[in-house]
Amino acid sequence: MRFEGKTVLVTGAAGGIGQTLIATFAAEGARVAVTDLNTAILATTADARFDGDLTDRAFCDALPKQVHDRFGRLDILVNNAGMIARGPLTEATDTDIATSLAVNIEAPLRLCRAAIPIMAAKGGGAIVNTASCWGLRPGPNHPIYVMTKAAVASLTQCLGRDHAHQNIRVNAVCPNEVDTPMLRSGFQARGLDPKKAIDDLNASVPLGRIAEPQDITDVITFLASDAARYMCGSLVEVNGGKPVV
Repeated sequence: MRFEGKTVLVTGAAGGIGQTLIATFAAEGARVAVTDLNTAILATTADARFDGDLTDRAFCDALPKQVHDRFGRLDILVNNAGMIARGPLTEATDTDIATSLAVNIEAPLRLCRAAIPIMAAKGGGAIVNTASCWGLRPGPNHPIYVMTKAAVASLTQCLGRDHAHQNIRVNAVCPNEVDTPMLRSGFQARGLDPKKAIDDLNASVPLGRIAEPQDITDVITFLASDAARYMCGSLVEVNGGKPVV
């Protein structure tokens, strides 16, 4: 029960990783607050649900305080929500750019800004951001996504240094491909057979398969736990040994 008595806020709760995060935190004693556009579709239970759009600045600014007001504390923030804009920059729409910047960069920045004073007042906390291996070593034809995840990685390192003295640990997980509905729908949108595409990806990974959501969740919960008490500003790659190519 690593998180007994802790309150956790998870963004992107309706996604594949989000749902495993909720189940894992809850099973280990946490009170779990979640947010997504429509939390009613969640297959897992949560202690508090906040429907909202992370492109809404006012919603992001207010959310950590809402969680604190509900439970009396906010110990862990997991900035798990994200989106992938694919293709070369010359084919990107204004919507691709604006939404990627809002969801992948501005939302976690605002949530961190609002959560850190709350955590500091209670003696500390932990923030785990979801960056990407691609944000550390860029791959082809995803410039918007890569740029936003590089920003998340940099934000993590900055905040990890700036707020360590307040006993607030900020770290990031950096996955490569993960078998989630978002990944599969992306293949389908490009006219590819998702099963064959996943099989091809599996063959490209030294460990023999791409990550399952639980593989990433286990690292996130480690970073959020006291077992990672001496980690600040770390960028932890979880890639099965597969390089970005």
